[in-house]
Amino acid sequence: MKFEHLYKPIVINGMISKNRIVAAPTGDDYDEKAIGGAGIVIGGHAIVQYGKSSFASGVESDAFSKYEVEKTVERVRKIHAGGAKASIELIHSGRYARVLDYAMGPNDEVRDDGFEIKAMDEAMIQEVCEAYAEVAKNAMDVGFDMIFLHFGHGWLPAQFLSPLFNKRDDEYGGSLENRMRFPKQILEMIRKKVGPNFPIDMRISAYEWVEGSIEFEDVKTFIKEVEHLIDTVQVSAGLDINLEGNVHCVTTNFIEHMPNVKWAQEVKKEVSIPVSVVGAVLSPQEADDLIKEGKVDLVAFGRSFIADPNWANKAMEDKDEDIAPCLRCMHCYHIATNHKNVACSVNPRFMNESFIPRDVPTAKEKKKVVVIGGGPGGMKAALTSSQRGHDVVLFEKENELGGQLRFVKKEHFKQDARRYLEYLQAQIKKSNIDVHMNTEVTPEMVKELHPDALIIAVGAYELTPPIPGIDKPHVMSGTQAIQKEEEIKGNVVVIGGGTVGAEIALEQSLIHNNNVTIVEMGVELAPQGNKLYKIGLRQTMEQCTTLTALLETSCLEIKDDVVVVKDKDGNIQELPADYIIISTGLRAKSDLAKSFYGITPNTTMIGDCVRPRLILEATFEGHAIALNI
Repeated sequence: MKFEHLYKPIVINGMISKNRIVAAPTGDDYDEKAIGGAGIVIGGHAIVQYGKSSFASGVESDAFSKYEVEKTVERVRKIHAGGAKASIELIHSGRYARVLDYAMGPNDEVRDDGFEIKAMDEAMIQEVCEAYAEVAKNAMDVGFDMIFLHFGHGWLPAQFLSPLFNKRDDEYGGSLENRMRFPKQILEMIRKKVGPNFPIDMRISAYEWVEGSIEFEDVKTFIKEVEHLIDTVQVSAGLDINLEGNVHCVTTNFIEHMPNVKWAQEVKKEVSIPVSVVGAVLSPQEADDLIKEGKVDLVAFGRSFIADPNWANKAMEDKDEDIAPCLRCMHCYHIATNHKNVACSVNPRFMNESFIPRDVPTAKEKKKVVVIGGGPGGMKAALTSSQRGHDVVLFEKENELGGQLRFVKKEHFKQDARRYLEYLQAQIKKSNIDVHMNTEVTPEMVKELHPDALIIAVGAYELTPPIPGIDKPHVMSGTQAIQKEEEIKGNVVVIGGGTVGAEIALEQSLIHNNNVTIVEMGVELAPQGNKLYKIGLRQTMEQCTTLTALLETSCLEIKDDVVVVKDKDGNIQELPADYIIISTGLRAKSDLAKSFYGITPNTTMIGDCVRPRLILEATFEGHAIALNI
């Protein structure tokens, strides 16, 4: 076994887990994660107090109430049916709770949404501690093997611990000893209620990533203070509702892999209980190395198991090349998209479980399927069609599959996209798909194959705006710039500040130390990006000392050594430019795509040739269309 350390069993207060893999409480398909091989599955959450603790709704039901408890027991059974240990997250949102009247927190405040936050007095504190203990006991009584206490990410216990939130001047505020008092009381009450032999896990943010927050040394002190009350601790980082900290809680592609390990390994040095880490541990090799090197005892996975619920089984079977990797695109996170486009870029089933089956069904009738274009959408369409048993022919005009991913993979902040391309290429290589590379297919060629179904995924091309001087030798497209990134030196002007242009500019400044200016006609950079992506982009750009963005500014002319631009007020300036990179978007190859219609009635366009969009749409369309052939 390649990853033997990850698959060693571990005992936590008498409970044995078959491996060191924890499925974090993301998504609702607990059974898929258990069947997929995780040792411990956290089966969603349970609120602590009805009407006062939910982050979703003021009327969210108590998971253990009369008319909800059967559903909660079903979570346990689903997890146990997959061979995993069942845990449940206990959460109180405190000042951030969705409420009908008022919220509770460390201090008297009025929230931005107008709701009152009442400072918790002794009676409220006692009430909350008792509520925590009662829910913990209920979880134990219905069959959960352990509980998972969320003391991080800015929820109620963290609100008392962190001076960012806690401004009290009584025995619950001020000094660290006082700020620890309420969270410790919660744990004492829970332990008294469930007894000494029921495993308790606690998640905590080692660093909140917002100025004025709790320092790591204080977090470490708290963990040691309550070590005797818990059985394992999970180290995370960041905040949830505060979006500046959220992008360090659920990391974007701009943050390195495994950012929380540096804190988790420091915690492990000072406690005797098992320590787990969560946050962008994305590959089995990364996870196995952490266990092997003694940095942590367990590893928790959130988005990775959304991307591929069978992650753990594939790693156990040494099939890590078959794991669909998380892109850290943030679309699976409702906060990023305001609920408008919640989905997974690499797992079309996520959020579509009602009509996308878990397993690809064998087709009732074997057909010939022709796919034109080997980008992510075309590859996914070809793979799903092949898995269904169809005869599949895939045409690609270049010498490498991948479409735009062929260029994206070369960018510094796109290592996760590179892993996805490698995954798709590996799956194609192992399939029975008849792949024709370096082939610019024509309608006549397709007609000769007599296809039963035709999927057109010919993509899009880069726009070239009508700017005087755009044909000069020091002007290049975005894809050319990515290919020549090491050659570009000096003053760089990027025309177009969409996601591609912005990341090219960021890399040229931060990684290659060039003096870079972005010229963008719109009012913001990366308008196509979701909310969290844009925050991550901005925070990373703030690290640059040689990057300037000119918004609401247009390019009038390109000269030999300058670019002439005009701002919204009509002011004209000349920007020094040794290299000019044009990144003004894509245009769908719709005319090319339409030329293939009429060959077979079962013809569909997918991906960028419909209109330039995301990997998410291309992957979903390719898979979903192929499921219905």
